[in-house]
Amino acid sequence: MAKTYSDALLADGPLLFVSGQVPEGPGGEVAGDVGGQTRQIFRNLEAVLARHGADLGHLVKLTYYLRHISDLDEFRGALVECLPEGHRPAASLVEVGGLVNPAYFVEIDGIACLSPGE
Repeated sequence: MAKTYSDALLADGPLLFVSGQVPEGPGGEVAGDVGGQTRQIFRNLEAVLARHGADLGHLVKLTYYLRHISDLDEFRGALVECLPEGHRPAASLVEVGGLVNPAYFVEIDGIACLSPGE
């Protein structure tokens, strides 16, 4: 499996702390599987970052919350699709007993480094 994180990244610029993103689409719909939920969360992350003049390439740290560690392979497969090629933020993975909605299998929060002046 491809490595989907960096051991560490040195950030030089203002930091944007992005709250936990959940797998809801614009109409409140929730995908039924971990892969679909992960892809939706990254669409949500892209939207938040875009409002601040940033994109997924600005992410320097991500924290992944999985409800079931047994979903790790499916999660990683979707993650490889979602991250920009060659961009591997520092990351942590946590298995949690539950998320705010029982339909959620994953939640992701992050930190982005914006270029000075943005």
